[in-house]
Amino acid sequence: MNRMTLIRVHMLLSTFMFPAVLMFLVTGGLYTWSIKGSYQSESLLIELAVPLQEDSQMLNSLVREELDQRDISYPSGQGEIKQGGLSYKYEWTGSRRDVLLEPTDDPLVAKLTVKEASWYRNLVQLHKAKGGDLFRGYAALLAVALFVILLSGFLVVWQIPKYRRQALMATLAGLLVFLLVVILS
Repeated sequence: MNRMTLIRVHMLLSTFMFPAVLMFLVTGGLYTWSIKGSYQSESLLIELAVPLQEDSQMLNSLVREELDQRDISYPSGQGEIKQGGLSYKYEWTGSRRDVLLEPTDDPLVAKLTVKEASWYRNLVQLHKAKGGDLFRGYAALLAVALFVILLSGFLVVWQIPKYRRQALMATLAGLLVFLLVVILS
């Protein structure tokens, strides 16, 4: 592939994907410092005909029923039972909303908590793959685009003889630093 084609691919992909890369950079960087955004929560007590059971399908059906009654859309992610000591809860997370269903001391009452994500928390949740299929597909496209951007940049530099040695040394130094950080972490 000639240099001008590589430069054009590199330029178009990097400028097209810049907004998504920026979102992932900001949310990932701040997440490492425990800046995750916030939720606005509302908890409700639900009267049950029968006690809750640790059955994922039953818990999901109950949550769907309660959300439908309140005209609240479902979270975009998947629900699962989370264990915590002697208790459990059903947690269904998404990019805009999380829902928790847990038993109370009364076996015929359950607690349903609906957590609405702030705009920033929504972006963090998307970063954590809690969005729908459309955003997960977009994130996969971004991963491929980033690889092509890096590869095209490397190939452009590799075609210029006076920069080959520097590019190779920078690649080896980057690999060594990466391995060192992984080993020491």
